[in-house]
Amino acid sequence: MEYMTASQAAKKWNISQRRVQILCSEDRIPGAFKLGENWAIPSEMEKPEDKRKKAVDKNESV
Repeated sequence: MEYMTASQAAKKWNISQRRVQILCSEDRIPGAFKLGENWAIPSEMEKPEDKRKKAVDKNESV
């Protein structure tokens, strides 16, 4: 199995390296593990869904 770093995943998924590190530390990326101070992420992994809250439009009815 091949692995990529958090930096490589950030470029692939078009998000920040810090966001990738947070996803790894929250166990949101299956198979990712820490190797020293770096994260090893399976190369075939797709970007996890963003589960952070989204801003709600004030004009939008709920």
